[in-house]
Amino acid sequence: MDLAFTPEQQEFRAEVRSWMEAHVPKAPLKTLEGREGFDEHVAWERELASGNWGMVTWPEAYGGRGLDLIRWLIFEEEYWRAGAPLRANQNGIFLLGPTIMEYGTDEQKAKFLTPMAKGELIWAQAWSEPNAGSDMAAIRSRAVRDGDDYVISGQKTWSSRAAFADWCFGLFRTDPDSKRHKGLSFILLPLDAPGVTIRPIRQLHGETGFAEIFFDEVRVPVANRIAGEGEGWSVAMATAGFERGLMLRSPARFQAVAQRLVALYRQHADTASPDTRAAVLQAWMDAEAYALNTYHVASQVIAGAHIGAEASLNKIFWSELDRSAHRAAMSLLGATAELRTLPGGKGGGEENAWLEGYIFSLSGPIYAGSNEIQRNIIAERLLGLPR
Repeated sequence: MDLAFTPEQQEFRAEVRSWMEAHVPKAPLKTLEGREGFDEHVAWERELASGNWGMVTWPEAYGGRGLDLIRWLIFEEEYWRAGAPLRANQNGIFLLGPTIMEYGTDEQKAKFLTPMAKGELIWAQAWSEPNAGSDMAAIRSRAVRDGDDYVISGQKTWSSRAAFADWCFGLFRTDPDSKRHKGLSFILLPLDAPGVTIRPIRQLHGETGFAEIFFDEVRVPVANRIAGEGEGWSVAMATAGFERGLMLRSPARFQAVAQRLVALYRQHADTASPDTRAAVLQAWMDAEAYALNTYHVASQVIAGAHIGAEASLNKIFWSELDRSAHRAAMSLLGATAELRTLPGGKGGGEENAWLEGYIFSLSGPIYAGSNEIQRNIIAERLLGLPR
């Protein structure tokens, strides 16, 4: 594998860096998981779109630049280097968008992709249900066909971004007699439709990054179904592949964390234990290894390969890397770190960012499919072990 960038790729990097330096907000935005901060992040999505940076790999006809995955990785490196805000529409651009590209009709692509790239439609992920968290095959929310509509009833929970988003995508059981992964359909619906009730779920820090969604005979056009009726499981598995594989967590995110961690270590080197020093080194090496592997996978995809169950390996690696890196940071900050990072404490914004990051990292082995489930997938589909 050639690790050298071409002159054209270097030129692209310079273009991204110049634009980011001119447009990234100088002061951090408020938290994405509160109403005011969410609106600020949506405004940033639209600022990105003004420079045609909404999703660089998408065709120009849908608001993208038609670039390959190598340039997307370069874009991500410069995005995180500049300290740009988190993406409010990550569920749309990284998960649903590629799914519509692969399975959607021309009408669906025209209707949803460009507004998604421009930050005009913000998407929530409506997968999990009570008693159907990591096991999506246990979904019970139903969609009953009534002419050209589905009538949807049921409940979703832990729905990312649903407290403030415009639309959601999810799986619904269109065959009431079906079992497990059969009889499910992948349907898109607006969250302001009659019969939809949103109940925000507050997290440890009090903000609402998730919500419950209740559907009380919500009418949705059949035209909002992606792929055929009953084919939702295969569509959802493709979406999950995007989530666990290349798109949702680019290596640049973790390289940025590793660089901050090394800087933090240098501030506390005199008091750091040998174990903590080793953890910092391991986090940096893991972040670099993840980046190299992702470039390798991107090259394979460009050559025509498809990501399958291997995405589960990816998901386990980046989620555990994030957790171990933040655990090392909290060790460097010491036993009173949590007190110093509280409002009114002695620590600054950087220390608070480490605590927020640590708390969020604990959810990494759960979201995007729990790591226990991912290990089952690896055992069965990659290693050929019995169930």
